[in-house]
Amino acid sequence: MIRMVCPTCKKAAPDSMAYRCPDCGEPFELEFEARFPIDKIRKRKANLWRYREAIPIESDEDIVSFEEGFTPLLKFDILGHPVWVQQDHLFPSGSYKDRGASVLISYVRSMRIENVVEDSSGNAGCSIAMYATAAGIECEVFVPQVTSPAKMEQARMLGARLRKIPGSRQETAQAVLEEAKRAYYASHVYNPYFLQGTKTLAYEIVEQMEWTAPDSLILPIGNGTLLLGVYNGFKDLIQAGIIHKMPKLIGIQTESCNPLASAWEQQSAKPISIVLQPTVAEGIAIAQPVHGKHILSVVRETGGALLSVTEEAILRNWREMAKKGFFMELTSATAFAGIERVFESESRPEGTTVSLITGHGLKSIGHF
Repeated sequence: MIRMVCPTCKKAAPDSMAYRCPDCGEPFELEFEARFPIDKIRKRKANLWRYREAIPIESDEDIVSFEEGFTPLLKFDILGHPVWVQQDHLFPSGSYKDRGASVLISYVRSMRIENVVEDSSGNAGCSIAMYATAAGIECEVFVPQVTSPAKMEQARMLGARLRKIPGSRQETAQAVLEEAKRAYYASHVYNPYFLQGTKTLAYEIVEQMEWTAPDSLILPIGNGTLLLGVYNGFKDLIQAGIIHKMPKLIGIQTESCNPLASAWEQQSAKPISIVLQPTVAEGIAIAQPVHGKHILSVVRETGGALLSVTEEAILRNWREMAKKGFFMELTSATAFAGIERVFESESRPEGTTVSLITGHGLKSIGHF
């Protein structure tokens, strides 16, 4: 059985259009038992839907897919340390957001919804637009006016109507809420079905590592849809008895926008109020993360950390990774600046370390 409930009040969602609890404002979560028939999984196509019994879409006929997923996991050297890197910039829209969009739009299709709205700094909007178009669903994407021109053009070409909002990413998120009263809010931040897609990254990492879990996972973090997704995925695998430990989750932010890393440093249970500064890492420029308290709790539970890196370190690692053959968007380079910082510290992780290229470098063209 699939239930959408508030993690705080434990109340069920009042209707299919709800995206957060009307009483406390918390985003809803899904109650759903994931299963992993490994013998069947091994025989299926190499895409994220191979984990069919772990994804809460009831009918195969509602699935909207471009055969996305099961991206390569490669090992290479960073500062003399072996690091495994998942290649999620190879998704159809050029970012890992396709994981969440495929599952979310499949759910929207199952509800026979015809119009959706979304707010995004670029990648999620492109991805939601692509899957919505494939499903015959009208889509309007709210974006900050300063969004990368390449991302805005991609979303437009994929069928989205764009509404450019002056101001910050946070102001864009506020602007979409009024429209969400009239159209379904296909939010990659609030909607729990999006996390049901991003959690498949954990499944793929574990399967490609011969059904074992890594010791640490280092990811860029803004709203936390990737970090919370993989946490849910590893938790599913633990509950199913496939793995027996939770990796340390290490989230990396830029010093220009670090409400979570600042909270971690100050040992606060909620994000610190910050003044957003200009940053090349537009995809994680989130001054007020919706899931902030939950992210801090999860990272603490896993024995991980939340760190921030300089803009200079992001740009340097972006160039260095390109020399290794990996052309990633600047937001992705935040994780690699974080890897550099983690391995240069006294508390560098032991065992197997995994990271991720979240988006393709072509998305940054024309940004600066």
